[in-house]
Amino acid sequence: MKLGILGGGQLGMMMCQAAKNIDISTVVYSDSIDSPAINFSEKHFIDKYDNFLKIDDFIKNCDVITFEFENIPFETLQYINSKIDVFPSPKVNNIIQDRLSEKNFINNLNISTVPFIKVNHQDDLKNLSNDFFPAILKTRRLGYDGKGQQIFQNKLDIPKINSDKYILEKKINLRQEISVVTVRYQNGTMYSYIPIDNTHRNQILDKSISPAIVNKIIKEKSLEWSKEIISNLNYVGVICIEYFINEKDELFVNEIAPRVHNSGHLTIESYNISQFESHVRAVCNIEPIEPKMIFAAEMQNILGEDISKYREKEIHVNSYFHDYFKKEAKSGRKMGHITKIIT
Repeated sequence: MKLGILGGGQLGMMMCQAAKNIDISTVVYSDSIDSPAINFSEKHFIDKYDNFLKIDDFIKNCDVITFEFENIPFETLQYINSKIDVFPSPKVNNIIQDRLSEKNFINNLNISTVPFIKVNHQDDLKNLSNDFFPAILKTRRLGYDGKGQQIFQNKLDIPKINSDKYILEKKINLRQEISVVTVRYQNGTMYSYIPIDNTHRNQILDKSISPAIVNKIIKEKSLEWSKEIISNLNYVGVICIEYFINEKDELFVNEIAPRVHNSGHLTIESYNISQFESHVRAVCNIEPIEPKMIFAAEMQNILGEDISKYREKEIHVNSYFHDYFKKEAKSGRKMGHITKIIT
């Protein structure tokens, strides 16, 4: 079987590695030559995502197609899905690529998100109480790793808004961030990995630890909500639900990541099956395997020029260094990660 992967970043790279381990060939389509995944795929295409002639060539080389990041143009996903199966369904991206439709979808399931309002125009802020602040103004589309977000202490500080491109989200007293990685197969079988504890630096994931230290109620609710979301999306593949926990021990969904996730990298060494193999199995309709934790683990992201230190240093026993082989070490760019097994 030949699995097509849209996107050539590190998530695609680790998907290719997992696929190879179970004798699945991979074909990568990326818009950048500096794409780690192309070093591990059997074939690759480099072009813009709206070049449908090249996309047709890509389709001809695949049996099924998935994607490694959620901002592939919806029109491209729709076009591909009219010719070949795409998992997860492009309909999922149409919901999740817009923060407003994503939050409305979650709230319609009676699942809590942080309080927010839609901002179409400056007038939408007129009747807003200052008790709503501090608040975060977020673009509705194309925001990740802290991009497209700005914190404001009161409504008078917010610049003039004349377009329906934003939501305003109340900034809560955040105590903890966790994530739950779940896989759903084409036959409806679902498995969740144990909740993962996440810490961020400059709004970019810094460290993940599994299992997360949370009470039983939070753990069960986060797992239940994750399965409810993935079921109602009729989702196939791996998905990650990111959660906030406030000082009152209340749980909120922060966002849905319709793909394998940075916090789940530690599953490669700490589980019997990684999130990447789970995703490949699900989209390729291979026999399900239930994830079981073997070790507790900690994952540290490596950003920018810090990668050179790890490329040169000796890695300790029970530590596993993953280099993404990116050519340009920009500040804040994810260049690799290291996972430590906790014994």
